Amino acid sequence: MPANRAARSTILRRGLAAVAALPLLTLAACGYGSEAKDTNKNEKVAAGAEKIDGLDTVKIGYFGNLTHGTALVGREQGIFQKELGATKASYATFNAGPSEIEALNAGSIDIGWIGPSPSINGYTKSDGKSLRIIGGSASGGVKLVVNPDKIKSLKDVKGKKIATPQLGNTQDVAFLNWIADQGWKVDAQSGKGDVTVVRSDNKVTPDAFKAGSIDGAWVPEPTASKLVAEGGKVLLDESTLWPDQKFVITNIIVSQKFLTEHPKVVEAVLKGSVETNKWINANPDAAKAAANKQLEADSGKALPADVLDPAWKSIQFINDPLASTLNTEAEHAVKAGLLEKPDLKGIYDLSILNKVLKAEGETAVDDAGLGVSGS
Repeated sequence: MPANRAARSTILRRGLAAVAALPLLTLAACGYGSEAKDTNKNEKVAAGAEKIDGLDTVKIGYFGNLTHGTALVGREQGIFQKELGATKASYATFNAGPSEIEALNAGSIDIGWIGPSPSINGYTKSDGKSLRIIGGSASGGVKLVVNPDKIKSLKDVKGKKIATPQLGNTQDVAFLNWIADQGWKVDAQSGKGDVTVVRSDNKVTPDAFKAGSIDGAWVPEPTASKLVAEGGKVLLDESTLWPDQKFVITNIIVSQKFLTEHPKVVEAVLKGSVETNKWINANPDAAKAAANKQLEADSGKALPADVLDPAWKSIQFINDPLASTLNTEAEHAVKAGLLEKPDLKGIYDLSILNKVLKAEGETAVDDAGLGVSGS
């Protein structure tokens, strides 16, 4: 192996190890994520419903982020359970993408809402054998928020301390790429250089910002709006850097084993996702309230209006996985030295989603040439 490839491979292994070591939202017996409590009356199985393929339970994972709003709303409104009949939807919440991938590989979950970087890493680390992306869920909802007393323009970011959620996560890769586009230099692994990149869990970033230990953060919602509520200013919305102002922030993934064995259950979950997104976009205020209600059920704390309202407004809920932007994000990770050039052929199987969309009279979505044969 050439020296530079070996070095990059070492960086990737260390980066993934560091990310995987970050804490979960809470600990649970499964060892991967918190078991979301069945507190919602809408989750109850309807009388007379039948199991799909005779399956008792499908295990679904998601994050307590508004960018996972489809999962939050679909659960709170009982839409997934309605589509699943008597096959019970069981939920687990996560705070770290690598931990959700680990849970998927271990069979602790079957289907999950997750960001693009963990999807790419999970697929490539398993030599294309662990997962498939089967749909999209959300675009946008990521911002660079700064202390306006210290940073008044984009050029002022140089020399400052800016937080991202994790080494090698989706926002970390995006920020490193933006730094490179400015002509500045940063060591991806250490975060040191013309900008100091501080890897900070989203739960503690607002306190770090308030204390002045960071000057800003490149983060997803609702963390971005929490920083604004603490006096921060949105300096850059990441969507402005992408064609049509759209980029994938949340995918739906499934284990390949589960997809092969239970395609009808996968179809039911995807139908629930499509129905949920339709309801979200037709009823934005009610959907925002439903998402907040589920966040409160999962974490014990709802978001205040000054955080919830602007955060929800900045996210687009869509069925299209925006495959071409996932490929671009992978290229950004390679450029940053966090990833060997990956072979993503086969990462998508959009055949079931397109079947659901056709039945709904909606336009099929494209896999950008990265789908399995026949998808």
